[in-house]
Parts: sequence; structure tokens; C-alpha cells
Amino acid sequence: MKLFGREPVVVLNTLAAVLGLIVSLGITSLTAEQAGAIVGVATAILGGIAALMTRPVAPQAFTAIVGAGAVLVGTFGYEVGQETVGAINTAVLAALTLLTRVQVSPTPAPIKPTGV
Repeated sequence: MKLFGREPVVVLNTLAAVLGLIVSLGITSLTAEQAGAIVGVATAILGGIAALMTRPVAPQAFTAIVGAGAVLVGTFGYEVGQETVGAINTAVLAALTLLTRVQVSPTPAPIKPTGV
């Protein structure tokens, strides 16, 4: 299965990283806490979808958990700005995607029965 002609894990992690970049550039009028919550939840959801679409699930699930956790800890564990939230998200997702990419592959498309 492919999304936009690419592997799902790459597309979904890129979307989460782009969201982090938008937040870090301050394009939105969100507070750091709001931005962190949105980026953390989006990272977790997109990572969960990517994990369901890849095999084995564990490396992608790990990436999603660590990525979302890093953003949420950065947001609610420390007093950091909106730029830092986005930078944490982008850096963690990029590094983990590169590290775990060789361990995951897209799930095969289901075989559709042909009419007899």
C-alpha cells in the first residue's frame, strides 16, 4: 500500500514533522502549550496509523511513542517556546525515521478475489 506514491511510514512521519516545522516557525497564533498538545497528539495519531500500515509494528510504534512523548515532555515538563516544541518534534521524528526505516516495510496489499 502506498500513500501519495510513497511508503506510508515516510509520508506520515513527514506530515508530523512538517506540522512541527509550522509550529516552530510561529506561523500560528497558538500558545506553546496548545501547539505542543496539537503536535504531540498529531504525532501519536499519524505514528499509530503508520504502525498499522507497516510490519513489524514495533519500530514504528516506538518512533510514534518517543516522538509524541518528546514533544509532550518538552511542552508540559519544561517552560519552552513554540519554536522549541516544533524543533523537538522535527529532530526526533527525522532521527527515528532514519534509524528505524530499515526495520520496517509496507504491509502487502490484500489480494482481491477474481470473479469466476
